[in-house]
Amino acid sequence: MLDTSNGSAGGPLRVAIVGCGGMARHHVTQMLRHQDSVQVVAVCEPSHATYDRFGAIFSDVGLKAPPNEPDLQQLLTRYRDVLDAAFIITPHVFHHDQAASCMEAGLDVLLEKPMVMNAREARSLIQIRDRTGRLLVVAFNGSLSPQIRRAHEILHNGELGLILNIHGVVWQSWRTHTVNTWRQLPEIAGGGFLFDTGAHMLNTIADLAGEPFVEVAAWLDNRGAPVDITGTIMARLASGAFVTLSGCGDTLESCASDVRVFCTQGILRTGVWGERLEVQRQGERDLQPVDSLPSSGPWEQFIRVRSGLMANPCPPEVGLRMALLWDMVQASAALGGRPITQRDVESIFEKR
Repeated sequence: MLDTSNGSAGGPLRVAIVGCGGMARHHVTQMLRHQDSVQVVAVCEPSHATYDRFGAIFSDVGLKAPPNEPDLQQLLTRYRDVLDAAFIITPHVFHHDQAASCMEAGLDVLLEKPMVMNAREARSLIQIRDRTGRLLVVAFNGSLSPQIRRAHEILHNGELGLILNIHGVVWQSWRTHTVNTWRQLPEIAGGGFLFDTGAHMLNTIADLAGEPFVEVAAWLDNRGAPVDITGTIMARLASGAFVTLSGCGDTLESCASDVRVFCTQGILRTGVWGERLEVQRQGERDLQPVDSLPSSGPWEQFIRVRSGLMANPCPPEVGLRMALLWDMVQASAALGGRPITQRDVESIFEKR
């Protein structure tokens, strides 16, 4: 049975943070705004320097930094009886095993994106979630965004007719900011710009589409880097609708996106993080803003899901959907853009 209380006997939610890098520092800054409802019991970080930078955030607000146990299994053995949840914010290659260990230890898990490296790992986490009965929420800003949830509702309740085309683009000065980091090590990152910042685009488009990708053609360009820096994807959905996606990780200092969905009776515009929502219906001259609830961060959404205040908008099935798409993208790009079906990519992975 899923424990939906905030924490022990209704007290603060007791959490372990796995990984203390830059993204973890961003998240914990948001979490510490809710000190009455959350207690960071311990962290798991192998780098002493990284842990020191993380701990300074607590010192800055007059709190003692939580203890560090660099070995996750040791942390779970020592603290599992005084923990309710884990927030995993580590390089992509570690996500599957760390999430599995935490759920096996009886903890609910908030897991940074992308959920895992491939569809095989995604299916494994779904099986572990089902067997342990724990909560697993993937920290995709798009799927957690009220704007994307509202956009999905509009697209699938018939308001705008049939979806014909979906176009998404995301861009960032990613290459400059990630050089000499793990994000450009393919064996750790699992990909480059299209699997890091671009993962938000892949996930949000898959979420809005709400149906399987049956055929994908993709081209990735490393531009001399160890991982992809730019990429273009063309795809066909089960309904016959077309999808075009583009990512550029080597442009001027910026980070932004645009998503357009063209339907028979209207056009919807949003962003890969749910940063806007606009609709133009038949007879209207321009896109008009659509009212929706303001977005909150992944941690706030996790708390709401765990407390039973909302359904999980980003379960591991979302991570599987995105992982299937990424597997097809990689397979097609490796073949020079040859169209790939899901059956094709499963056959390729079986032979490895």
